[in-house]
Amino acid sequence: MKSYGCQMNVYDSTRMSDLLGAEGYSEAASEDDADLVILNTCHIREKAAEKIYSELGKLAIAKRARAAEGREMKIVVAGCVAQAEGEEVLKRARVVDLVVGPQSYHRLPNLLKQARDGARLTDTDFAVEDKFDTLPQPSRSQILQRGVSAFVTVQEGCDKFCSFCVVPYTRGAEISRPVGDIVNETRRLIDAGVREITLIGQNVNAYLGAGPGDQKWGLAQLLEHLSEVNGLSRLRYTTSHPVDMSQDLIDAHAGLAKLMPYVHLPVQAGSDRVLKAMNRKHTSADYLDIIGRLRAARPDVALSSDFIVGFPGESDADFEETMALIREVGFASSFSFKYSMRPGTPGAERKDQIDEEVKRDRLAALQALLEEQRQTFNAATVGRRIEVLFEKPGRHEGQIAGKSPYLQAVHVEGPVHMIGEVARVEIVSAGSNSLAARLCPATGEAAA
Repeated sequence: MKSYGCQMNVYDSTRMSDLLGAEGYSEAASEDDADLVILNTCHIREKAAEKIYSELGKLAIAKRARAAEGREMKIVVAGCVAQAEGEEVLKRARVVDLVVGPQSYHRLPNLLKQARDGARLTDTDFAVEDKFDTLPQPSRSQILQRGVSAFVTVQEGCDKFCSFCVVPYTRGAEISRPVGDIVNETRRLIDAGVREITLIGQNVNAYLGAGPGDQKWGLAQLLEHLSEVNGLSRLRYTTSHPVDMSQDLIDAHAGLAKLMPYVHLPVQAGSDRVLKAMNRKHTSADYLDIIGRLRAARPDVALSSDFIVGFPGESDADFEETMALIREVGFASSFSFKYSMRPGTPGAERKDQIDEEVKRDRLAALQALLEEQRQTFNAATVGRRIEVLFEKPGRHEGQIAGKSPYLQAVHVEGPVHMIGEVARVEIVSAGSNSLAARLCPATGEAAA
């Protein structure tokens, strides 16, 4: 199983593994040992899609080698490339046996049975049935193998139709899972040893699910309810849209101790002209107002964002407005990309595309600023005492590693029995990608 792109794909990959485990499959260490290879794909950028076809070329060699030894290898393309390109995948890559979209993967067992009979199939229908109701529950051992942090999908799809984005076409309209289903899944994960839950969705803060008595619950209500579940240490959510950043959700950062002070809130650009062309439905002032209210609610909140440079029509002045917004906010971490034309989106039809060299230069300047801010944020934690959820052994003997409340990687010298625990540490140094720390004595002192 190879997963590309967003956290939704990571979650979907684990659920496909659960589904196929019930059919007698177990995960192989590499494609050379695999009877079945699934590529769970991303279609956000052209480069991401082309990576899949490159990978399929390599798999074709492995598949022929296995066939020469009398062994079978079935290849499945799942996810958003599958949904967007469908039959084209089968035509372009003869090595593929099955193409299945993100709303159809719960039908994998039956589709694979048909593929064993020699059929090459595509299933990219948006399912009428709720796929979550038909998926098996992972075993305790499966959950334990995945660690002490887990994703839970609460919302899928998107109704925003940003002019650069294919998600509404590949994931469909916004839908929210019922509160009871989310709580039950969370409790199963916690009973198996998970301590941190990240609620995920294409627009997770658009969540509006059926609660008790068929009342509609928003994300803030859901977070408050989950924070009361025994055994849960930490809550997070991603990815949010500024339009759906309600005041009660902002207030939750002040009132819920288990909700981590880290918010990923994509702005994409700092120019109102570009934001309007992107159909983002918010202005830079709207975004800055949200940031101000978040910081008022939780002064130590860390912020991350997404940026697209070189959207059609973006001028030098537009780009400078994005840089100005970055300087004003100050981000702990961010993702940034050159604009990539996606077929079928309004942005791809525009005639004022930006030259690749200009996009490259702008991206380099923007990433340099974002990296400077990331390193500044990390350096500012040196000397602080913060709490870390330990997740795994470190790279060196005697080390354990985990995450800070701000999603920073932290490593200390400590015993492996602390994995799964939250402990206070003092940050002693900041490297390029992680923090070094030492365990604090158990004095009951509050984290700084």
